[in-house]
Formats: sequence, structure tokens, C-alpha cells
Amino acid sequence: MTQPTTERARPEAIKAVPVRHPGRWVAIAVLAVLVAMFLHLILTNAGFRWSFIFLSYAEGKRGVMFTEPVLEGLRGTILLTLFSMLIGIVLGIVVAIMRLSPNRVLSTVAWAYTWFFRAAPRLVLAVIFGNLNILWTRIGFGLPFGEQIGALFGIDNFDGQIFSIKSTDLLAGFVAGMIALGLSEAAYMAEIVRAGIQSIDPGQSEAAVALGMSRGQVLRRVVLPQAMRVIVPPTGNEVIAMVKDTSLVAYVPVTGELFFQLQQVQARTFVVLPCLVAALIWYLIICSVLMIVQYFVERHFGKGYGTAGKARQRLRDLQVEQGGRITTQTNPGGGAL
Repeated sequence: MTQPTTERARPEAIKAVPVRHPGRWVAIAVLAVLVAMFLHLILTNAGFRWSFIFLSYAEGKRGVMFTEPVLEGLRGTILLTLFSMLIGIVLGIVVAIMRLSPNRVLSTVAWAYTWFFRAAPRLVLAVIFGNLNILWTRIGFGLPFGEQIGALFGIDNFDGQIFSIKSTDLLAGFVAGMIALGLSEAAYMAEIVRAGIQSIDPGQSEAAVALGMSRGQVLRRVVLPQAMRVIVPPTGNEVIAMVKDTSLVAYVPVTGELFFQLQQVQARTFVVLPCLVAALIWYLIICSVLMIVQYFVERHFGKGYGTAGKARQRLRDLQVEQGGRITTQTNPGGGAL
């Protein structure tokens, strides 16, 4: 008599049928038609005047994108972005620390600063800073009420100024635009840095203080290195936004700026659209390069976090299971302890 088997029969392989998504193919077809229409427009419409942009806008000259004034404006745009972001980042860190200070006066002043410069449009700020020379003839450093003090002691022509400069020389053009953009950017950077600092567990700061570190050392060596993972992505976005916002200083005016120079070409040649397209292409090139740089910087500061960190953690877990013993202790972020 045959004994009944206790082994369960192996189930048949599941025949998985992929789910069909006809809506996706409809969307792809619509997008393909739109892309084809766009390419046909930019390649066949004579109004773009690509030869004017790339080859020659006048006999014997280069395309308008590569003329010397436009290249000078391009350099001015890059320098304006660099200096404005430098002011914004340094001042933003200071304002963020003030905002987090337990001192009510410092935190209130920092809040008022961020409130004002986040609410004021950058175009309006740029124009105002370009006209601040209306308020002062000269700007300098020295004794307050210098003329009154000189009159008190019988000294003629004593103004008490140690150093002074004409306001028209200081608050005009490039410097005025740089200060306006830098001060405005500092308000946004202050909020970004504050969010990054507050994302770090306060217990780490407390542990560092217990080890004998000062507040400055805790901030430099413990908090900010970890907060960079949160700070870097929005800071990269702010740099890209600053490149585009430099076009606003054309109304200060800042003559050594890309958009201003192309507006001058437009005024001389009465060719409107190609000059605007040339400006757009240069801004696209600069921002594309910055996006690539931002990607690598984010990847550097994001080591051990996100998808890559989780993948490394899963790999370690598999190695532990296969090896039968724990070889490396890891933290939740994926880095070795």
C-alpha cells in the first residue's frame, strides 16, 4: 500500500501579464507632436535670425553673442553673481545665528532684517540703491557732529572725517547693484542656514558641549558640517536664481552687465527678438553649468544619506546575513560607526 506523501506540490510559476497604459502612449504622441512643432518653429521661422545671433550681425563682425561688449557683460554678470552670493552667504550665516540667539534683541533685529529684505522686490531695491547718492554728497567715517565740535574749539573747516568718498562714486553702477542683490540674498540665506541648523538633533550639540567644546567649535565642527546636507541644495538654487536676477541691475543701470549690453545692441540695430534670444541662450549656458556643479556638490555632502546610503545599508545587511556575524556597525544614515 502506497504511503501518502506529506510534501506539498510546488505551485506553477505565475504568468505575469504587464498592465497596459494606453494613456502614456497618448501623452508621448502629444509630446512628440508638440516638440516637432517647436523645432519646426525655431528652425524655419526667419524672425529668429540665427545668423545675426551666431555668425554676423554686421558685415565683417562676429555674431552678436560673441561681440566684445557682450562678452564683457557676460564677465560682469558672473562677477556680480559671485560677489553678491558671497555677501549673501556670509551675512546670511551671521543673521541666522542671530535669529537663533537666546538674546531677544539680536533675534528681533535678525527677524526684522529678514522680514524687510524678503518683502522688498529686488528690482525696487536695485533702483533705490542706485539712487541713494541723493541722500549724501559724501560717505565716510569720522567723528559725529564734526563741524559743531570744530566750531566749539574754534577750529575752522573741521569736519572730523577720517575717510570719505563721493557717494556718486560709491553708490552707483556695479557696487550699488552688488549691495542690493547681496543684502536681499542674505535674508534668504539666513532662513536656509537656520533651517539647516535646526535640522540637527540638539543632543549632538549638548554632547559636544559636555566634551568641553565652545559654542563656536560646536557650530563649526559638529553642527554646520552635518547641516550642509540640508543647506547645499537650496543654496545651489539661490545661486542659479542670482544669475537670472543680475539682469535686474540693468535698470540701475549697470553698464557692464550682459542684459544691459544686449539691450544696447537692440537699441542700435532695432533688432529685438534675436537680442533677447541671445541673452536667453547665455543665461541657459551659465545656469546649466551651475546645475552640473550643484549635482556633484550635493552628491558630496549627501554621502551616507538618501538612496545611496540606503543601498549601502542593504548591502551590509546582506553581508551580515551571509557571513553569520556582524562585521560593521552602521548608523541609520548608512555610515560606519
